Amino acid sequence: MTDTPQDPAQKPAVGPNDMLRFVLELFAFVTLGIWGFLAWPLPWPGVIVGFAAPAFAILVWALFRSPRAVFTLDPFGKAFVEICVFGAAAIAWWDLGQPIITVVFAITATVSGIISGRRELAD
Repeated sequence: MTDTPQDPAQKPAVGPNDMLRFVLELFAFVTLGIWGFLAWPLPWPGVIVGFAAPAFAILVWALFRSPRAVFTLDPFGKAFVEICVFGAAAIAWWDLGQPIITVVFAITATVSGIISGRRELAD
């Protein structure tokens, strides 16, 4: 049996932190929608903010942070976009009067981001 070097064109396997980050992204987008509907008076502007806040966050994420982003950023630019989206979600939970969810989400997102960022800088 011979050891063959890994093909550089081959995509790396998806790890546990990658899956956690995907769940955190979805949680942040859903959070912004919940915040829009609950923090603003219904029907207007609550409906508009409830749809626009997550749509804007998804657009920013797709343009700058996703693996197939339209605009290529260095790791620090990607971290800035991530901090903005996840920070907005944490602030939304704080605004809704849920400090425990705020703290748990913020700590989880921060630790996951540090792990991902260190891996990205090492490459």
